[in-house]
Amino acid sequence: MHSLKRFFIGRPLKSSEEGGQKLGKLKALAMLSSDALSSVAYGTEQIVLVLTTLSAAAIWYSLPIAAFVLVLLLSLTLSYRQIIHAYPGGGGAYVVSSQNLGRNAGLLAGGSLLIDYMLTVAVSVSSGAEAITSAIPALYGHEVTISLVIIFLLMVMNLRGMSESASFLMIPVYLFVVSIVAMIVWGLFRIITGSIPYAAHAAVGSVVPGITAALIFRAFSSGSSSLTGVEAISNAVPFFKKPRAKNAAGTLAIMAAILGFFFAGITFLNYWYGIVPEAKVTVLSQVAGHTFGSGSIMYYVVQFATALILAVAANTGFSAFPVLAFNLAKDKYMPHMYMDRGDRLGFSNGIITLALGSAVLIAIFHGSTERLIPLYAVGVFIPFTLSQSGMIRHWLKRRGTESGIFGKTLANFSGALISFAILVILFVYRLPDIWPFFIIMPALLFLFYKIKHHYTNVAEQLRLMKDDAKLHEYSGSTVIVLVGNVTRVTRGALNYAQTIGDYVIAMHVSMDENPTKEHETQAEFRADFPDVRFVDVHSSYRSVQGPVIRFVDTIARNAAKRNFTTTVLIPQFVPRKGWQNILHNQTNIRLRAAFARRENIIMATYSYHLKK
Repeated sequence: MHSLKRFFIGRPLKSSEEGGQKLGKLKALAMLSSDALSSVAYGTEQIVLVLTTLSAAAIWYSLPIAAFVLVLLLSLTLSYRQIIHAYPGGGGAYVVSSQNLGRNAGLLAGGSLLIDYMLTVAVSVSSGAEAITSAIPALYGHEVTISLVIIFLLMVMNLRGMSESASFLMIPVYLFVVSIVAMIVWGLFRIITGSIPYAAHAAVGSVVPGITAALIFRAFSSGSSSLTGVEAISNAVPFFKKPRAKNAAGTLAIMAAILGFFFAGITFLNYWYGIVPEAKVTVLSQVAGHTFGSGSIMYYVVQFATALILAVAANTGFSAFPVLAFNLAKDKYMPHMYMDRGDRLGFSNGIITLALGSAVLIAIFHGSTERLIPLYAVGVFIPFTLSQSGMIRHWLKRRGTESGIFGKTLANFSGALISFAILVILFVYRLPDIWPFFIIMPALLFLFYKIKHHYTNVAEQLRLMKDDAKLHEYSGSTVIVLVGNVTRVTRGALNYAQTIGDYVIAMHVSMDENPTKEHETQAEFRADFPDVRFVDVHSSYRSVQGPVIRFVDTIARNAAKRNFTTTVLIPQFVPRKGWQNILHNQTNIRLRAAFARRENIIMATYSYHLKK
């Protein structure tokens, strides 16, 4: 097992090697922007899918909708650049909301992002599987299996460490960037030169019968899903090389510029070509086919690059989820295990939790991206709204102490207003799709507070008070040794018990199945250990645990009257190889678990190591 772990994860890193895991702009763009950049593969498609429920002529509305999405992108970029500089320690929406809007708002933002990052992985991987099946139709119907394999590979890659993951991600991310730039530029060139004729179903400004504000709002909310992942860089500022805030802000600006160009270009080409969504072929695949020709090498390059980035786009979630879980655990709202670093200095427990959660989501939703997108949007626009509202308060607190407060506040206000408007649209028009959020989020908040309450209680009970200074002095010690058979393990355990105990009892549980053997065990024990009290407790129901607990409770009560401690010593042998443990009875594990809830009883294990 150890060798297998080393094969997948690599050698452990020293804590002093953490500096080598920090990211420059080039690697950070690949690692933290893959989610946002990859969303152009389905962002335009989500807008068009909603519009074509009315008619193909309504596709022209995708152009003004895309323009509003770009305005929101600009606002979010300005806002998160401010967050990066104001909170260079990372934490993003959770920290901003907690410090400016209160703990409840912070937990709402943090909980929403935890859900969103799981959905990020599920949506990205599902979209990657769909892109793969678009390019290789023979794999159609196996999307769930493909998605689960991709999640496992991403989990292993992230467990290997941040720098190594980023180096690997540079290939698919920059291949995608180059191929999409080539597609948009070549498509625009062919349009300008007249080699691709205008084929839109309706001219811009045409009146489409039946169009409603509700339909436009639904399309806008779906298209805004292209902006998910914008916040990831602000969460991960500590990952950057120094100067961290400057490098993070610069990376965010580069990512936003690329994302805006891609989204606008793909939406325009889709409109010009008159493309209508098809069941087994993505919109991006059709755009690439019209631009380069369906059988061309560049078409397959775009398909391959899209499939790759959609598959690895989930890595943004793998980068951001563990950091957010760390911040919540640090504030005692999540288990402390999320603060632990693994062999490769990453937050391994967060990485594994995210992989398992997203795999469950894919299994539940059968890898359907369209069904996951609305939940995905809610999970990200709540933190958008809260973080930008928090930044408004942050700037208002600093009136008179900093310059440019009005402009910064205006940028945050615009972003908060548009984000809140999208939330309202989602709640009004997509309620049948997002209703699980109203069950999951309250349950998650309840869990946060229960965890916090537990840690508070533990701290109060463990805190050393002045009257605790005087220790209780015991008069002696009773040791109960559990005996199955008379072996070398038994002899060693009894020998040790006699060195620590004033009164030693050997306890054996006998069964009905083989009374002859039980008598032989008693006789053999009394012959070998005549000075040790031997107690045989009969069990009519083939249970060891129940009789042992009842006997120990009785002895413990009597020992307490004499001011004695009570120790239960469980002898066990340890096989030479770890896998051999499954071949032996695990009674000692069950007994330790049972006695863990008994007060004033000390559990101890005597281990005898086998040599062959």
